Amino acid sequence: MNQKRDRQFGVPPPALQRMPVYYRRLMKAIEEEMPFVSSDELGRGVGVPGAQVRKDLSHLSQQGRPGIGYDARSLASHLEEFLGLINDKEAVLAGVGNLGRALALYPGFERYRLQIIALFDNDVAKVGKTIGGRRILPMEKLANLSQRLHIQMGIITVPASAAQEVAETMIAGGIRVIWNFAPCRLAVPEDVLVKNEDLAAELATLSHHITRRKVAMPDEVGRGDGDGGRLEEYLC
Repeated sequence: MNQKRDRQFGVPPPALQRMPVYYRRLMKAIEEEMPFVSSDELGRGVGVPGAQVRKDLSHLSQQGRPGIGYDARSLASHLEEFLGLINDKEAVLAGVGNLGRALALYPGFERYRLQIIALFDNDVAKVGKTIGGRRILPMEKLANLSQRLHIQMGIITVPASAAQEVAETMIAGGIRVIWNFAPCRLAVPEDVLVKNEDLAAELATLSHHITRRKVAMPDEVGRGDGDGGRLEEYLC
């Protein structure tokens, strides 16, 4: 994400990324009929201290009550407005592979008022099929449909080799916000916002932590006879 552009709106990118997590914690508190939530409770969700939470929320001119916390409903309402969650958002998705299909069927977007209204793919075997009530359209129709319907957001789940061309097609159709799941960086005009989700890089990071934890663990389990005997002991 272009951090320089985020700062023009007065909110540092790390703070902006934490806001949706605060919102989820507030919604859980409301469901549990908790009228107030402390900054420490909000911070535990993202691993930051209460002082950082209070600093983040100061961008919304929100202040908690000492010893009591934040009014859960009031703060949730302010976050909904700040994050644009009260506004309906329509998006198109390009690349209906396993990931694209999962995103197209994901029900959690409804809470954030996001609706994926059209799916596109260049595989003739997929074009014409229906996913979640939406027919998969050929890629060449993407720009025209986006322009006619004034779509502002595009989701890219194609291979890296095709991502730049898809992004350019979206931009030609008037799209100015791109959620990119392809493992590559896109070259876009200054007025286009790109949010990259590099799943492979995230997996590599997790793999690194797993490896470090294995090295740090005592050598107690699973290195006995090599015939599975130790595993059987733990399963019994």
